[in-house]
Amino acid sequence: MNAIRRGLASSLVQAFLVVIGLVWLTPLAGLFLSSLRSAQETATGGWWTALASPGQLSFDNYSALLGNSGMTQAFWNTVLISVPTTFLVVVIAALAGYAFAWLDFPGRDSLFLLVVALLVVPVQIGLLPVAKLFGQMGLFGTIPGVVLFHVSYGLPFAIFLLRNYFAEMPKEMLEAARMDGGGEWRIFTRLVLPVGRPAIASLAIFQFLWVWNDMLVALLFADSSSQPLTVELQSQIRQFGSNIDVLAPGAFLSLVVPVVVFFAFQKHFVQGVMAGSVK
Repeated sequence: MNAIRRGLASSLVQAFLVVIGLVWLTPLAGLFLSSLRSAQETATGGWWTALASPGQLSFDNYSALLGNSGMTQAFWNTVLISVPTTFLVVVIAALAGYAFAWLDFPGRDSLFLLVVALLVVPVQIGLLPVAKLFGQMGLFGTIPGVVLFHVSYGLPFAIFLLRNYFAEMPKEMLEAARMDGGGEWRIFTRLVLPVGRPAIASLAIFQFLWVWNDMLVALLFADSSSQPLTVELQSQIRQFGSNIDVLAPGAFLSLVVPVVVFFAFQKHFVQGVMAGSVK
């Protein structure tokens, strides 16, 4: 009887999770179907009507999107902003996290407290002062300027996260590596990074999603030649309003990339979230 109850409860939980998953994916499916319909068909009925009339679906909108220089340039700008930012934040945070966790140097605790204090600083406070500074440096309105801003404001949380994860590693493991003649760089690359892969992967996913979906920083720091998809889509809405044949495929493209990245690294993400919860 208990086995039957446990099986029934497990089936109910799985069914509930399936329903939640379908509800979560419904907007994505609706946006995808809308991106395959013409503007006239979208104006005359909801996206669900395409399920009964699949003949109205085509990839003409995506062909038009590829011919829209503004959207394609914005997509590559988004890639050029998100990928370097994620890489720099992960690399710098991993090095700093290891140093704060296992290296003794003057002012280590004070510097780490400063990093923690920076976590409470809202990004809005630094927008105007940094914009003025970037203007003096010639970085305002450029992709490197947007990347530098995201790296600067992403590092405090990244360092805090990885430092705490690295600090949980067994001290005996690192001491044994040092006794075997391993230097700090070798220990970091051959031991700490492989063990810390779940946390690093989780950080990379969070950072990538944050930067890819950002509009506030890009709206201020990027000009027309360096603006990402979020700003370009907002500009298309403001200029044309009803050009759904361009907006729908552009919005789906902007949405599907983070979804693909998340599912590609889902295993590592789950390991990073669950790290430390079970001894």
